[in-house]
Formats: sequence, structure tokens, C-alpha cells
Amino acid sequence: GVPVPRFVNVRLEEEKPIFNKQRIDFSPPEKINHFAVCNNQLCMSLGKDTLLRIDLAKPDQPNQIELGRKDDSRVHKLFLDPTGSHLVISLSTSECLYLNRNTQKVRSLSRWRGHLIESVGWNKLLGTETNTGPVLVGTSQGIIFEAEISASEGSLFNTNPDQYFKQVHSLEEDGRPAPVCCIEVERGPESKVVIIATTRKRLFQFVGRVAEGSEQQGFSSPWYIVHIPHPLCFQEFPFNMGYSEITFYTSKLRSCPKAFAWMMGNGVLYGQLDYIRPDSVLSDVQVWDYTPDIDFSFNKPISIVLTQFHFLLLLPDRVKAICTLNGQVVNEDVFPDKFGTLKKMIKDPAGGLVWIYTEKAVFRYHIQREARDVWQMYMSMNKFDLAKEYCRDRPECMDMVLAKEAEHCFQNKRYLESAKCYALTQNYFEEIALKFIEAKQDEALKEFLLKKLNNLKQSEKTQITLLVTWLTELYLNHLGLLESDEGKHGVFQETRDEFRKFLSSSKHKECLYNNRTTIYDLLASHGNVDDMVYFSVIMQDYERVISHHCQHDDYSAALEVLSKHCDEKLFYKFSPILMQHIPKKVVDAWIQMGSRLDPKKLIPALVNYSQMGSTQQVNETIRYMEFCVYQLTVTEEAIHNYLLSLYAKYKPDSLLWYLEQAGTHASDIHYDLKYTLRLCAEHGYLQACVLVYKIMELYEEAVDLALHVDVDLAKSCADLPEDDEELRKKLWLKIARHVVQEEKDVKKAMNCLSSCNLLKIEDILPFFPDFVTIDHFKEAICSSLEEYNQHIDELKQEMEEATESAKRIREDIQEMRNKYGVVESQEKCAACDFPLLNRPFYLFLCGHMFHYDCLFLEVSPHLSTYKQAKLGELQKKLAAATQTKSRHRPSPKEKEEGGDTASLGKESAGVSREQIKSDIDDIIAFECVYCGELMIKSIDKPFIDPGKLEEEKSSWL
Repeated sequence: GVPVPRFVNVRLEEEKPIFNKQRIDFSPPEKINHFAVCNNQLCMSLGKDTLLRIDLAKPDQPNQIELGRKDDSRVHKLFLDPTGSHLVISLSTSECLYLNRNTQKVRSLSRWRGHLIESVGWNKLLGTETNTGPVLVGTSQGIIFEAEISASEGSLFNTNPDQYFKQVHSLEEDGRPAPVCCIEVERGPESKVVIIATTRKRLFQFVGRVAEGSEQQGFSSPWYIVHIPHPLCFQEFPFNMGYSEITFYTSKLRSCPKAFAWMMGNGVLYGQLDYIRPDSVLSDVQVWDYTPDIDFSFNKPISIVLTQFHFLLLLPDRVKAICTLNGQVVNEDVFPDKFGTLKKMIKDPAGGLVWIYTEKAVFRYHIQREARDVWQMYMSMNKFDLAKEYCRDRPECMDMVLAKEAEHCFQNKRYLESAKCYALTQNYFEEIALKFIEAKQDEALKEFLLKKLNNLKQSEKTQITLLVTWLTELYLNHLGLLESDEGKHGVFQETRDEFRKFLSSSKHKECLYNNRTTIYDLLASHGNVDDMVYFSVIMQDYERVISHHCQHDDYSAALEVLSKHCDEKLFYKFSPILMQHIPKKVVDAWIQMGSRLDPKKLIPALVNYSQMGSTQQVNETIRYMEFCVYQLTVTEEAIHNYLLSLYAKYKPDSLLWYLEQAGTHASDIHYDLKYTLRLCAEHGYLQACVLVYKIMELYEEAVDLALHVDVDLAKSCADLPEDDEELRKKLWLKIARHVVQEEKDVKKAMNCLSSCNLLKIEDILPFFPDFVTIDHFKEAICSSLEEYNQHIDELKQEMEEATESAKRIREDIQEMRNKYGVVESQEKCAACDFPLLNRPFYLFLCGHMFHYDCLFLEVSPHLSTYKQAKLGELQKKLAAATQTKSRHRPSPKEKEEGGDTASLGKESAGVSREQIKSDIDDIIAFECVYCGELMIKSIDKPFIDPGKLEEEKSSWL
């Protein structure tokens, strides 16, 4: 199996509750009557005449304002707009006051007088910090007014903050006016306006569209903007507890609410808001009945707040949290009696905090990770998509949801969906696989294995190998069943395409390649040849593909695979069989491959089928050989020899042309001369043999053979040894003998004399018969005698010139013996600039004087390698001769007995030393080093030897 770790859910610390209550550190100086909070602005009514405002961003800076009422009026309700800027204070005496956040002055709303205000529907779109925009106001008599409040002082004649106050509608229950408990105004998509108003047991909906450009004209319609359908769209419940309250949930600030909850006499009506619906926007409506512990006589619900997945119900002594998904009470928080009865619960949409107050204390609820357990509820309701949505960041929970969904699908026989889910779980692989096998659901098992395979890491090679092999077997079994059913050809094709896509998957290419032998065995065991060929192509096992095509006599397809993938080794292996059947196409493919193929490795196939094949095969072989020789310029001797053999056997006309263009020197040709000579001789190509003899410089053989072909060809061969006059003369004599003795053509023999200046008439006369007339030779003999006379005259002239030159040389030598030079005592060496007479020196005719050692150093670098070596050898001989002379001390006996011998040895040694010195002088004092050729030849040499340049540079630093 595929062992995988299961998730372990370990909580390192106790989780905080979803609704975390916190008491505010605040002790009111008087009883809290009413409370309002919005946008972090908190307002509360204390006692009879005090109003306390707190900016929650600056809680240490409360602001207390006195209302200044002297009568018995008390605050009935507080209404704070969504921006927290406008506060409307409804008094029990049917009066209303207004207070702006930026002022301390409480102003009276005179137009509102006479109406006990129960609700205000704020304008979230047009409201600003200084102006409320058009708002809707609900009274205790069921009348809905449209009004507008401005914080500015107004004009001279109108100082009231209320701009206007006009009635737009009225609500009734059972034919009598009913108080407007709540009113909400929302702007939906596509200019849709939704107004929801509630009485004690009715919920009214006003749905319409805002006319373009009329946003500033208020709400009034059939009066003006909102077209209210008749009869009115409302929902009514029988029981009445004297009041009701509706609350909304908004996921983001300044967006449309998504859900609602209405607390009324029969329970809590809750659901979603769908602004797309044309008439009623309420959808998925449900009613939560009050639990038995809620008794209207003493334990009546007071307020309600809606969150994303819960609504909070405020009772006199506790708060109940009910999940909107399943209607279960998930939390119940009881408040101690010491704080008094709970008065009201309010949610600030800006911060998401829930506020509760009594007469003595204020509490605040933080809602933390409300969706933490929602996945379990959705899972129990079989809403798996939603369950997965809320546990994406909790893999242990996601695993449970997937397992439950997989089991649910399996029980409902939705096996493919079940397999997909099971593949994502951490359940034991063997259990799931056996489950599908027992149910005989191969398709689901295949889907499970595929998903499991895709989820494995590349490092899990054993598991990947197992799954890949198993899936291959499943695919092959399925394909075998479908192939035998003719009515399922379409399904068979789809399954084959899917199988081939699996085989060509790049993700599992390494596994398939490493286990290709196993896959081949599986394919072969099922007889699936087509897919085996496809798999071979994917694995780049082209040898198997080509073998398959050749076995089925589809040689063109085999060659197409070869040409497409250009594998040289495969060309060498399969060319013999392909050349036998489709020679032209094969040669075309070879030519297209060009230099990537080694022609020498193709010779076995060519030799085999050119000997036993048809004329087409031979011609194609010659075509490829010519391509190698003339276009690829291949120099392999075997290639040229083979082409020559083909020419000799099948195209003799091309043989001589090839030999002529191949070159006339042995260094230029790439074929074996001896082999070619034997080949041409065997086939009787004499002219080709002559050409080969010429290249081999066997001129005698060439001339002998050429005389059997053509005399002119022999003449061309006889002139080839240009540097060997004796050989040339010999060759021409052979030609002349052949002409005289074989052809008996005297005139042609005379032409030989004119063609070769080495032949004389006396050279060819012996070849003629004894009885031949001289008429044919008269001119030649006369010409020969004239040449002899001229040659004698030239020799006489040369002798006279030589005598004169010898005389001049003797005179020059005599003159040089008497020549001398004067060296002054102050003369200095031209090289070292030291006095000249201190050491042996040389004096040149040009006037330059050098010490012996200075001249030696100056001349040595300019000498050739040969002369430098010779000079070194002479110096060694001179040193050895000098040493021998100094050590030789003959004894008296030697002087008496061998005096003559010693004298001869001394004289011989002296002569030897003088000769060595003379040889040294000839090398170093041949000419003045400054005036002679050495200085002229060194003009292009650098002053500093390149090899010593860096050393010279460093010496200057």
C-alpha cells in the first residue's frame, strides 16, 4: 500500500470562545437610560438630563452635555447614523432633539414635534458629516416621514436643522395604525432601492428603482422614486409581544447586507437577502421558535444582533447565541443579578463589536473566529463544498470533510466523485482500493489511483512505480473489453486517448522510463501493438518502433521515423534492410543527413546490396558515393576505393574522369594507387593505368603502356620527369625506337627529334635498318654538325674569360698582402668604448675597431643556428689545443731520442691552433658587424628580445 501519515489534531492551548465577553471599566454617575454606538462613537443617556459622548478611539476624553430640559420629559430612544456624526434624541413628550458630533449645542427639531419617533432609516449613500441626506422616520402611530437634517446654522429666516419633514406612507395592523418599530434603507445593484419596515407583527418590503438623476430628490413615490407595489408586500405573524426588532449582517463596511434576522412574537425570522429577485428580497427564510425557557410574562426577548453564522438574543438576564445554520443554541451567557436587568444590545457595524448595557454597567462582546466550527455543521448537513470552504487553512478538518463526502458519495453510488474525494484524504490506501475492488468499480478505482498518483511527491518513487504499473494494467484491461464490443467504438477511442495521455505525462516520465521494460511486457501480454509503438515513441525507443514497421513490411514508415529523429546508430543498423526495398528513399534520407552520417559505416549495406541487388540499388549506391566524394569532400580511402570499384564495374566512362579530376600528385589523391592500378588492369582500362603510373612516378612503365594506346599519350608521359634529363632522354628513345621499329615511320621519328631537345640524330640512327637512304636524315645531320661547331665556340670563349678572371684575382691578392692600417694608442673599441690596445682586437677596412671578445658578443646573436653551433665547437677545440700545448713538457731523454717526433707534434699542434683561429675569424670577422649584411638583416628585429621584455621592464622599476 501507500502508507501516509494521518493528521493529529492537538491543541496546544485552550481556544478562546467565539463570543468573548468583557466588562467595560466604567461606572456611570447616574443610571443609564439609553445607549447608541456606531462608527466607534458611543452615546448614552444618563439620568434625566445628561448625555455622555465617548470617542472609542479616545476613551479617556469623554464629553458630557446637559440637555437642559426642565419638564418631566425623558429620553425615549437614541438614533445614531452610520457615520457616528448625527444623533437624534427622541423624547417621551413627542419631541426630538439633534446633536452633531462636532458641536456641543443641542438643537430642537421643531418640525418633528408631536410625533413619538420609534425608528430612523438612515441614508447610507448620501449622508455626510454635516448633512444626513433624505432619511425615513417611523413614528409610534405607523406614519413614515421623509426628512433631512443639516448641521449648518441655516439662513436668517430658517435656523432649524430640520430641512423638511413630510409624510410619505403609513403602516397598519388589523386596520389600525401600528408603530414602525424598525426601518432600514438599502441601495442594491442596478439602482435598486430596498426599504424594509417592521411593525409589531408585520414585515413590509418596498422595492423599486431610482430614476436616473433623481438621487437627491428623496424617497417619496408612488409619490416620487420608489414604486411600491399594491397591495403592499409584507409578512405577518399572529402573535404580538408589543414590539419587534430587525437586524442585518454586512460582511464589509458600506456594502449591502447579506442576511437579516427579525425578532417578533412568534420567534425569530431569519434568512438571506437576494437583491436580484424582482419583488421580495428575502430568501431562504426560516423561523426559529423560542425555546421553552423564554416566557413572555417575565422573560421576554429584548434585542437581537445578527453575525455571520449566529444571532444573539438578549433576555433580561442572559444572552443566547443561536447558530443560523442548524438553529441550535451554541452559547448561553448568564449575567449576575448585581448588574441589574439587561436593557439593550447593539452592534457597531464598523468594528463588529456587540455592546450590552444595564443601568449600572456596560459590556462588550468580541467575536473571534466565528467560522471555526462552521465546517462541522455544513458537513453534518451534507453541504460539503461549504464545509471545505471554511476549513481550507485546517488540513485535519479538511481531511474529515473529504472522508465524509467520499463516504456519502460511495453510499449514494456516485463512485467517481467518491474516488476523487478519497484520493485527497489520508485514509489507508489499501482500505479504499479494496472497497472499490469489492464493489467492482474499476473506473472509480482508476480515478482514485490517478488522483492519488498526482498527489504524490517526486521523491516517493516506490509508490509512484506501484501506481503507474497498476494504472497501466487497468487501462489495458478496460481497452481490451471495449475493443471486443463493436458498439462502444467511441468510448474505446476516448479511453485510448486518455491512456496515451497518461503514458505521455511529463510528470511521470522518469518513472515510465525507468520501468519501460515492465510496461512493454504488459503491453505485449495484452497484444496491444499500437499502444506499444506509441509508448516506444514517447520513450524515444525508436529502435523498437522501426523494428515494428520493418516486421510489418512498412518500410516507408520505418524510414520516416528514422528521418524524423535522425539517430545515426539507427541509420547504421536499419539501412541494410531498407536499402534492399526502398533504395532511392534511403539514399535521399542519407543525403539529407549530410555529414552527420559516417559513410564508412554504411559501406557494409552498400556492398551487400550493390553486389546482389538490382540496377536501381547500384545506381543509388553510386549516387550516394558521389555525394560523399564531391559534396561532403570525404577523404576516407575506403570510400574512394569503393567508388572506383563501382565505376570500374558499372560506369567505366566516369572512371577516367574521376581519376583526372582527383589530382596528379600522390599527396592530392585519397584512393589507393596500387588497388586502383590492379582494378584498372583487371578490367583492361589501359589509359587509366597510364594515368595511375604517372601519379606513381613510374614513367618508364607509363610510357611502355601508353605506346600500346597512343604515341601522343606516351610523349606526354616522357616529358614529366623535368628534373631528370637522363630519364627523359631514355623515355624519348623508347618512343623513337617504337616509332622506327614498330611503326616504321621515319617522318614521325624525325618529329621526335624536334619534340625533344635532348635527342640527337646519332641517338636514333642505330634504330634504323642498315639499308636506308640518307635523304631522310640530311637536314638532321647538318643541323647536328652546326650545333657542335657552335658549342665548341662557346667553350673557347668561356676558357678565355676564366683565364682573365684568374689573372685579376692574383693581382687583388697581391695588393691585399701589402695593405695595412695605423692604430693610435688612444683608439677605443667601437663596442665597449675601452682602450683598444689592452686586448686582442680586429681592424676592418671601414675603420671600425673591436676587441676580440666584444666582436664575438656582438656577432653571435645574429648568426644562424648552424654557425652558432660551429663556432661553439671551434672554441672548444681551441681551448683543448691550448691546454695540450701548456701541459706538454718533454724530458731530456725525449729530447735526445725523440726530438724529431716532438718537433713534428709541436708543429702539428701549432698548425691546428692557427687553423682553428682562422676558422673562428672567418665566422666572426667575415665583415664589420656595423657596416655589413648582419646589420641590414637585423633592421626589422626589436631592440629587446620579446622573451626578455618583462624582465627588462621590471629592471627599470
